[in-house]
Amino acid sequence: MKRIEIALPASLDNLRLVERPIRRPGAGELLVKVMANSLNFHDALVVRGILSSAAGRVPLSDGAGHVVEVGADVQAFKAGDRVTGTFFPNWQDGPATVERVAQMRGEHVDGFASEYVTLPADQFTHTPATLTDAQAATLPCAALTAWRALTVASTVKPGDTVLVKGSGGVSVFALQFALMFGAQVIALTSSSEKAARLRQLGATHVINYRETPDWGDLVRQLSNAAGADHVVEVVGGDLTQTIKAMQVNGHLALVGALSRQPVQFSTLAAVTANIRISAITVGSRTHQAQMMHAIEQAHLLPVLDRHFELPALADAFRYMETQKHLGKIVITR
Repeated sequence: MKRIEIALPASLDNLRLVERPIRRPGAGELLVKVMANSLNFHDALVVRGILSSAAGRVPLSDGAGHVVEVGADVQAFKAGDRVTGTFFPNWQDGPATVERVAQMRGEHVDGFASEYVTLPADQFTHTPATLTDAQAATLPCAALTAWRALTVASTVKPGDTVLVKGSGGVSVFALQFALMFGAQVIALTSSSEKAARLRQLGATHVINYRETPDWGDLVRQLSNAAGADHVVEVVGGDLTQTIKAMQVNGHLALVGALSRQPVQFSTLAAVTANIRISAITVGSRTHQAQMMHAIEQAHLLPVLDRHFELPALADAFRYMETQKHLGKIVITR
């Protein structure tokens, strides 16, 4: 089989397409033919060497495919089943613990940038019948992060206002889930083209934050002067406008740091407004199974941007860095 491995020092130029033998599954394992992957900011940090990685590490946390063979003692899956991998190999259920979040797919253990993988069956969930493999491959990191932010760390209700930032994977999934729960969405972007697309996806209001630098006040005006009930924060850095935009008792989910700047905000403003802050790192296998069921029932379709093939993985990351995409960039076989 072919797969991508990271050669050190890690960089896009040191992603190697190599041939490796396929390992048959042992007890409790599945052999899965990987049909699709998607890219995440976490993956970009790994392949760029910003996050440490071992020589020969296979990148990409997201993957979906078909079961080719099952090992002994596997009851939940059979050959031919369509499956989607999980982000955390060791987080099956319950709250996050040091042990459960210690290993991330594609960084500490091998990921899915491979034609085949052989892994324990409990590191997969069934793929929704309503989705293609490419659509399913967008879910384990970005979608599950948004899902946990809006359904586990807090609960979005009909009539709530959800504020999302940008048009990357987590933000678009947060928009889709919020609409699914009957909330209205206010989206921030700096692109007029992306603003139009976000409105098409269902955002009630879209604010260009470059044209309106004091956008916190505008968010409050657009939400009946009350402010956003929920914020899915993917940027980090200076959160002054974010806190200003929020409802009393609002929930701020810190899920990313695209700015790569330290989080800063007025403690007094947050305390006065009784803001609830949760730090979110993806979720468990149980969270993923619950999300998969909801997606299937609602017929929610992930938003795909461009498709690349596995040998062009470096080009896919270079395109990601242009920030021209809206939704998910996928790798298909």
